Amino acid sequence: MFILMVVIFVLGYTAIALEHPLRIDKAAPALLIGVLTWVVYMLGSHDILNMVNSSGEYVSSAWGEFVGNNPAKNNHEGMVEFISHHELLHHLGEISEILFFLLGAMTIVEIVDQHQGFKVITDKIKTTDKVKLLWILSFLTFFMSAALDNLTTTIVLVALLRKLISDKKTRWFFASMVILAANAGGAWSPIGDVTTIMLWIGGQVTAANIITFVFLPSLVTMIVPLVIVSFTLKGNVERPVLDNSNNDLTSKRQQIFILILGVSSLLFVPVFKTFTHLPPYLGMLFGLGNLWVVTEVLHRWYVVKKKLAGELVGTKTNNFSVETKDKLVVTKILSKVDVPTVLFFLGILLAVASMQSAGQLGLMAKFLDDKLGDIYLINLAIGVLSSIVDNVPLVAGAMGMYDIAGPEATGYAANFVVDGVFWEFLAYCAGTGGSILIIGSAAGVAAMGMEKIDFIWYLKNISLLAFIGYLAGAGVYYLQTMILHG
Repeated sequence: MFILMVVIFVLGYTAIALEHPLRIDKAAPALLIGVLTWVVYMLGSHDILNMVNSSGEYVSSAWGEFVGNNPAKNNHEGMVEFISHHELLHHLGEISEILFFLLGAMTIVEIVDQHQGFKVITDKIKTTDKVKLLWILSFLTFFMSAALDNLTTTIVLVALLRKLISDKKTRWFFASMVILAANAGGAWSPIGDVTTIMLWIGGQVTAANIITFVFLPSLVTMIVPLVIVSFTLKGNVERPVLDNSNNDLTSKRQQIFILILGVSSLLFVPVFKTFTHLPPYLGMLFGLGNLWVVTEVLHRWYVVKKKLAGELVGTKTNNFSVETKDKLVVTKILSKVDVPTVLFFLGILLAVASMQSAGQLGLMAKFLDDKLGDIYLINLAIGVLSSIVDNVPLVAGAMGMYDIAGPEATGYAANFVVDGVFWEFLAYCAGTGGSILIIGSAAGVAAMGMEKIDFIWYLKNISLLAFIGYLAGAGVYYLQTMILHG
């Protein structure tokens, strides 16, 4: 049963990769493996939870801790309680945070889009030269993802790309480069990626150091692929014929106002977390609720104004009328949010959570430690693995494997002090390694869902570029460490 869980995950992963040839939406196999891995886990609970490693410890460290605190529950009923009421609910809580964050961000972006807010930005980007446009969007993504986070930034930029590029394959390429830039930008900021947030909150790194020592490697990770494609990318992009049906519903002033309010709602999330110490998804939902109320009031005001103008002046205004206002109501906009992407996230994260709970990921982390034994090789391997398996449980596993060393630590142990080389390099590798495959990061999954990017196409056209950039940034970090620490 322990092995069967891995087999199910691999088969489901293959079905996701072959989404287009199979003509089955990736959300379907993701949901299946998300449920089936937990079913197998429950049915084989007796064998799986009683597995011990060479040290005599339970392979499922969570079960070992549970039994240690509740010795009387080391039986079938206790195993059922552990899996269904302890582990599943625990992981579902963590997954829900991501899903609600994603839903909130996607809805805010859709509201701004439907109100023609992004038109304010796209009108400022005049160039159609592919190379210039790619560099502009990549740097915009890189710094936005540090201020927001890589997931939110990717959602915003993919929405922008739809206004700038009409050709599907060209838009796929630009969206893929946005993924690289978003993950690179998120790696050097304490609030830019889930893994850096984990390390920051866990006390392994401080905000100042992660910015100081990971910024340059992250920048190189983005620039190297950009330089490579700049030699091969030719021509101009073709702008799409935009749907202007909502143009008469919003004025220029309203577009700017909704854009500023929407972006401010996104930027408010890290501020909300800092001051309230509550999870980021609550800040995102607060921003959505605020934007929702403001747009409802704004719509009602302009309908009244329209009526008054018609009654008193008898002329048509440029604002929206009673008949067409429904297009911009949030309840209508919600129908445009990409639900399959959210379900895909749910399935994948459920499957990964089951293997984290059962112990497969813990065994993999221990294997890396035993076989590699070098902090640089371990982190490089974790980065590559994060393109296959979600980087959150991998980083969580690494944080559980190694304790934070005291400031007096010397030799090999000195790598594990606060702001030690191991933790900084882990933040870089886990943050940027996910770009190697499109389903290796939250940003990649979001872009894949929004633009229906083919897994195989990404593998052929982007993966090598991402891997080269990943190694280049790692090399820069290594040289930087050698220069500063000898």
